[in-house]
Amino acid sequence: MTSHPATTETFPRQRTRQPGAGPAPADPAGPLEYPDPLEHPDPHTAADAAAVENLLRCWAREQNLAAPGDGILRVPLPASGTALHVPVHSWSPTGRHRFGPPRLAGAPEDAAPADALTVAALLGREAPAGADITDLVARVADSVRRTAGFLRARRERPADGPDRFLAAEQALLLGHPLHPAPKSREGLTEAESERYSPELRGAFPLHWVAVAPSVRAADSAWTERGRPVPADRLTARLAGPGLPLPDGWAALPLHPWQLREARQRPDVAALFDAGLLRDLGAHGPDWHPTSSVRTVYRSGAPAMLKLSLGLSITNSRRENLRKELHRGVEVHRLLRTGLVGQWRAAHPCFDIVRDPAWLAVDGPDGTPVPGLDVVIRHNPFRPSDDVSCVAGLVSPRPCAPGETALRSRLAEVVARLARRTGRPRGAVAAEWFLRYLEHVVRPVLWLDGEAGVALEAHQQNTLVLLDADGWPAGGRYRDNQGYYFRASRRADLAARLPGIGERSDTFVPDEVADERFAYYLGINNVLGLIGAFGAERLVDERLLLAAFRRFLADAAAGPARLRSTLPAHLLDAPVLRCKANLLTRLHGLDELVGPVDTQSVYVTIANPLH
Repeated sequence: MTSHPATTETFPRQRTRQPGAGPAPADPAGPLEYPDPLEHPDPHTAADAAAVENLLRCWAREQNLAAPGDGILRVPLPASGTALHVPVHSWSPTGRHRFGPPRLAGAPEDAAPADALTVAALLGREAPAGADITDLVARVADSVRRTAGFLRARRERPADGPDRFLAAEQALLLGHPLHPAPKSREGLTEAESERYSPELRGAFPLHWVAVAPSVRAADSAWTERGRPVPADRLTARLAGPGLPLPDGWAALPLHPWQLREARQRPDVAALFDAGLLRDLGAHGPDWHPTSSVRTVYRSGAPAMLKLSLGLSITNSRRENLRKELHRGVEVHRLLRTGLVGQWRAAHPCFDIVRDPAWLAVDGPDGTPVPGLDVVIRHNPFRPSDDVSCVAGLVSPRPCAPGETALRSRLAEVVARLARRTGRPRGAVAAEWFLRYLEHVVRPVLWLDGEAGVALEAHQQNTLVLLDADGWPAGGRYRDNQGYYFRASRRADLAARLPGIGERSDTFVPDEVADERFAYYLGINNVLGLIGAFGAERLVDERLLLAAFRRFLADAAAGPARLRSTLPAHLLDAPVLRCKANLLTRLHGLDELVGPVDTQSVYVTIANPLH
């Protein structure tokens, strides 16, 4: 993504709606009707307002709160003997509500509104027994502090570099709008944050470790001109010249923060003491953190690297699991059995960003050593390609130096298309959305229906390719964690690739696949995109919901009917199962630990499509 000047279209701010005036319409296209708290000139105030809105959105969704009739959301707090009164600026059918500053019931009119830490503590007290309120409040505080720094830095220097993919990966200043602490990174100092945060356009050389042959673990399905390329040859090539690597040893790239932390672990220290691992130090050119923080990218390099990083980011410590390393290579091999040819025949503009190789460390007894590993991910993009993860595309950020107004790249694209075509902005937004469904969503449904492989296609894992005008023209999926092989299709998949799932632990019961697929693709991705359109007043959300229903009806029963069960489920189910990020955080769950069906808290919500 290149730098884009601020659009000439203006979005005037008017005074806040008065209490008792009733809730704002769901999301009609047009100017905002209230001063946007996210655009406050003080970055900390804006960051705190973003956190308050996130917490309240989470609570409204996870407690199934209904839209108030008088424009004030009342949140009972029986554990504290009070309630929060929250002005509702807009109530979104997809959950992307906008709120004014909350106040405690009975507080004097001149009392300060409740800040994010107060709201987090009050809501935490209402959670079931065993909730870790202290951890939640600490993470919210950390997230607010970091978000304020991101806003301050981007207001000073909003212009992006020439690499469009990298610019989109570094655009998520506010993060997930339905997570209580989307930017919390406990354990990262301020100096480290400058180097390792994508939002601050960080960059750093990798730290390299030489791995003795006796403890090296690896697999590779990477090929060049039809010939296999071992993982250690790939990493040595990425290291470049001058790395003092002993003959026969493997060059393992690690995140500098991760190596420092891992060396404190007894099993890792023992390998260094035994001379089976050798510290080669920082080496080579800078790499750039992408939206996941731990996956790093270098313009023009043939591969990206997904590193282990033991920081708690959103709901997990981001260290690779050995089964995930196997899974990435396995999916690459599965696609090469002929499945990708069938897929491209139906949807030539969609594919998976492959993870075809990995390098790791085993202990002397053959046990995997956690935290010392790298996934070698194919980089299919040129710096000039206009490709963006959906989360980056819809993330609001400043567009001009010193500007406090926040606009997303999506809003810029729609405004530019409207000017170019002379059509209303709402009509352009609706067409953009329909093209997205065809180029990105329909191919994902095809893979589930034809192969029994459901993708964890949330907004950060889903990439959309834009043509020269800004219309969706294709898509990609990435993430070696996010595959669900349906148990009912085990025989079909095993016929394609014997032994599939034995080491990757990827098969799940169909009901689990249905729940996760409906959440990640249906709720997080598509309904989240609809909510983003509505939040920026680009088009009425209800129009896009109707368009999505028509698309699903065609996918379920039309001439091009898909075998996936998801379209009918999204249309027919009165309620949906939805990940509850606030409750997941309060319960202290790590989404990478334990059985897939118990890694997160899920709640039942009303289906806005029904």
